[in-house]
Amino acid sequence: MKKVIVLGGGGFIGGHLAKRLKQDGNYVRICDIKSHEYFDHREICNEFILGDLTDPKTVELVIGVGFDEVYQLAADMGGAGYIFTGQNDANVMQNSALINLNVSKEAVAKKIKKLFYSSSACIYPENNQLDPSNPNCEESSAYPANPDSEYGWEKLFSERLYLAFNRNYKLDVRIARFHNVFGPQGTWRGGKEKAPAAMLRKAAETPDGGAFEVWGDGAQTRSFLYVDECVDAVLSLMESDFSGPVNIGSEEKVTINQLAQMAIDISCKNISIHNIYGDEFFNKYGFKCPLGVRGRNSDNRLFKKEMNWEVSTPLIEGMTKTYEWINKIVAHANEAVFA
Repeated sequence: MKKVIVLGGGGFIGGHLAKRLKQDGNYVRICDIKSHEYFDHREICNEFILGDLTDPKTVELVIGVGFDEVYQLAADMGGAGYIFTGQNDANVMQNSALINLNVSKEAVAKKIKKLFYSSSACIYPENNQLDPSNPNCEESSAYPANPDSEYGWEKLFSERLYLAFNRNYKLDVRIARFHNVFGPQGTWRGGKEKAPAAMLRKAAETPDGGAFEVWGDGAQTRSFLYVDECVDAVLSLMESDFSGPVNIGSEEKVTINQLAQMAIDISCKNISIHNIYGDEFFNKYGFKCPLGVRGRNSDNRLFKKEMNWEVSTPLIEGMTKTYEWINKIVAHANEAVFA
């Protein structure tokens, strides 16, 4: 049995990862600024510490002597409506950078044997992702650096931070760049949800014969990875001798309108898509439509080579499971309103 710490375990991916680690027989300590909204803590960990990891005293307390591994997923983040409006840039950069500065220092001080850091596909240069049909997200394409958001710049800085601690202090690190992870037990409303959850929520809430908004022209492309696959990939990377950075994502690329139509088809409703952008979007919301890059897709060749592992869950399967979870919550809320 290993003793492991999951920072950010009150979040979506962190909660699923902590649950798997506990199921595998490890002793799991979680720290997050919030409790997990959907998991019972007894299901995912042995200890849950409610704390702010931007505070070095909290990190000193949480990263204890005698722990084997740290999984660092804590970050100030959200979907396009949070990351790309520009309204949260200072908090995103300061909060996440402080967490990683504190964690890297304390991991060395407490002689942590291995540390995982969750970076992001947002580190890739914007100029490599202008063509929706042919984005370049190969790991080696990260430099010259030109991320499309401050979130991406902070992630790139923190990658370099952990690699510097590896060189100078022999901190054994594993770094993965996540590509749009989704699934049940994650944020599905409120502005911080990712595209799959947003589309599935809209499909669940929109009546038959209605319509829902899709931000942008819908031609922008992305790939989306089901959360169980992400956890498998993280554990595979941790068991390997490869430090990374390496992509963890799906290579099943879709347009945003295709993703929306998939959600509609799963709901078995007759719903139309209303693409909103430009002046119409600005006049309604008061800010420019936050779209991110035109095209992004995971390039998994390096992961396959180093870990001999590849994605097995099709997008439609993960979307269906996630819709069932969201739709149940929506239906329950509607029942409560009309009760």
